[in-house]
Amino acid sequence: MSEITPELVRHLGVLARIRLDDGEVERLTGQLDAIVDNIAKVSEVATPEVVATSHPIPLENVFRDDIPGGELTTAQVLQNAPDVADQRFRVTAILGEEQ
Repeated sequence: MSEITPELVRHLGVLARIRLDDGEVERLTGQLDAIVDNIAKVSEVATPEVVATSHPIPLENVFRDDIPGGELTTAQVLQNAPDVADQRFRVTAILGEEQ
């Protein structure tokens, strides 16, 4: 038995302040009815014996350990910089103040 009727869809449209024409009401009636039927099927399967899960497979950290590696020299860091001054990156002022 269908729980969703065209009258219910029209009422929902009024509550949501959405103007629906007859074609949209007909289409949404079928779609909403299918959604309600699918929810009912899931509810039949959901029993107290079945534990609710958010993930079917247990989650675990897949990242590698954070182990410090070799350090770069100042020359290595600055070798591809477009502009260098006093062993630092040189950039243009962004606040309009020259230093």
